Amino acid sequence: MKLFEGFFRARPPIGDRKALADFIDAQSAFIVQKGIYEYSRARAGHYAKVLFAEEGFAQAVERSRWQAYPLGLAMVGEMVEGILRPHAGMQRRAVLDQMILVVLSVFDRYPVPPSLGEDAWLEARRELEQRLDLVGGHAPKRVMDIPEPLAETYFAMMPIHEKLRGRDFETIRNYLRVSLCNIHDELVDRIDAAAVTNRLLA
Repeated sequence: MKLFEGFFRARPPIGDRKALADFIDAQSAFIVQKGIYEYSRARAGHYAKVLFAEEGFAQAVERSRWQAYPLGLAMVGEMVEGILRPHAGMQRRAVLDQMILVVLSVFDRYPVPPSLGEDAWLEARRELEQRLDLVGGHAPKRVMDIPEPLAETYFAMMPIHEKLRGRDFETIRNYLRVSLCNIHDELVDRIDAAAVTNRLLA
């Protein structure tokens, strides 16, 4: 998960498994990292450059972004499933199962982050799989509601001491909601949902 890797490049159409995986990877990294960096800069104010230059804070940011990445995968993955579900018909569960495999394959692109360690990384993978599996048990949520169960967890991962965060939770929650809606709009513009669904079932 390189920082905002490829986010500002040309955005080709999405019609197969690999293109979908690349989209999920880029957008999951973007939504969590952008929030971490922008929030940290806002809280640091005029001291942001000094803060980001400190090795201890840089390590805290590194840990935060890897902790948060699986949350991004969970949110973006659920959003994608909602777009594909109308094309799945009676094979809705099969499409979800394949979607889970796609998201986990994205997770598995990366080695264990040294800032987390193997046990924490494997636990994050297990929780990600469980969260995605639960998506099949309810109707698709409104996109803006998808971040709701994860927003507090994400906020707690910010590399700013909890005593300095103040009453910023609503700001972070709204950031996630708006950002995921924007990601949704981009995906709708780029994806051939019927073709991707068929490729997942092939």
